[in-house]
Amino acid sequence: MNRRDYLLSMGATAGALAVAPTRDLFAQEQKPPDESAPTTSTIEDRKRRMKWWHEAKFGMFIHWGLYSVVGRHEWVMEMEGIPVKDYELLAQQFRPKPNVAHDWARLAKRAGMKYMVMTTKHHEGFCLFNSKLTDYCAPKQAAGRDLVQEYVDGARAEGLRFGFYYSLMDWHHPDGARCMTDEGARRRFVDYIHGQVNELMSNYGKVDVLWYDVPWPLDANGWESEKMNRMVRKLQPDIIINNRSKIPEDFDTPEQRIVASAERPWESCMTLNDSWGYHIADNGWKTPTTVIRNVITCAHDGGNYLLNIGPTGDGSVPPESVRILSTVGDWTQANGESFHGADRCQPTRSRFASFSRKGNTLFMHVYYWPGETVVLANLLNKVNSVKLLASGQPVKFEQNEWRVRMTGLPRVAPALVTTIALECDGEPRQDQEKKRAEKPREGKF
Repeated sequence: MNRRDYLLSMGATAGALAVAPTRDLFAQEQKPPDESAPTTSTIEDRKRRMKWWHEAKFGMFIHWGLYSVVGRHEWVMEMEGIPVKDYELLAQQFRPKPNVAHDWARLAKRAGMKYMVMTTKHHEGFCLFNSKLTDYCAPKQAAGRDLVQEYVDGARAEGLRFGFYYSLMDWHHPDGARCMTDEGARRRFVDYIHGQVNELMSNYGKVDVLWYDVPWPLDANGWESEKMNRMVRKLQPDIIINNRSKIPEDFDTPEQRIVASAERPWESCMTLNDSWGYHIADNGWKTPTTVIRNVITCAHDGGNYLLNIGPTGDGSVPPESVRILSTVGDWTQANGESFHGADRCQPTRSRFASFSRKGNTLFMHVYYWPGETVVLANLLNKVNSVKLLASGQPVKFEQNEWRVRMTGLPRVAPALVTTIALECDGEPRQDQEKKRAEKPREGKF
């Protein structure tokens, strides 16, 4: 079963909002199969541990491994049916430049991101960390060093939180598929997986996030997920764990789509082009405006946005990724307060803008600039003041029962996405249908 079929079998959340179309055939929404399954912490403790994460809103995902040498997507081993022995030879070609993770961390900080999550082991089975359980790891192959330690050092140097991605599925381990039907193989493989998770949780100081991926081919009982995650929490009492070890844990992980969870923390992860790992021919890049809109959309509904880069085999970030994230960074430097630490936001209705909120301040993010006048309809609150967030310049406005009309604005859009801050007399709320029903109808027929 390939990843697309596997994730489809897990089921997709209804009513998903696709902010930007995706052409990644393997990226589908994944939910835990049993929402009543046990978690290994309390809701109260989750609130304590996740305070920083809710405030952060924006993070960098990094997919990097042997597939980066090939440059044809992170699923190249399976999609092209490469034999294990042939694929192993890539470990002798994987020789990253020194300290490339510092460049990633600087780029993340430049873009306005507050945390990073990197693949420590993807489905290919190659470990970027020093593992006592296998020789198929960076320090014991051509790289000759612990690349996870360099990543941790880079994140810490820039004051960023960091997490470890770890794939439960493993195409390299001899028991990775046999464990489905052979109990002896399952015991060996689960012990190996638990052992590596223990290494990651023990050898790098405080870790902020554990990001499991694809639990094929076992269920939560087969993986002994509850036992594994209790071990993780014992070693890392402040850690945040995602929902992909077949039990819900701390947060949901919609993939390539923005799907808000009503009652649980959630984080939408997306690619910057159409591939997670480096793909030399993939030019399906998101525009900076699309990235900004996606960040805002996640913040609007209380979620986070984890945006991926796929470094090359030597660790370099593709120039287009640098350009896009640097442009996004220009915007976040001036407007980041509109989504960092944002509250859930009720107003939604505009054909040329989206919204976020902090307290009684409504941020109107205009991505299709209408000109010298911007209008917001059907707001229930009294507006006390209006300004352009980036410059602090006051904006003239007039308000009646049906609309707030902001005037004297530049004829040409001041930015890719222009953010207007409206100070309201209470939590901003909008009611389109109520206003539509009450609005006077003075036309003739």
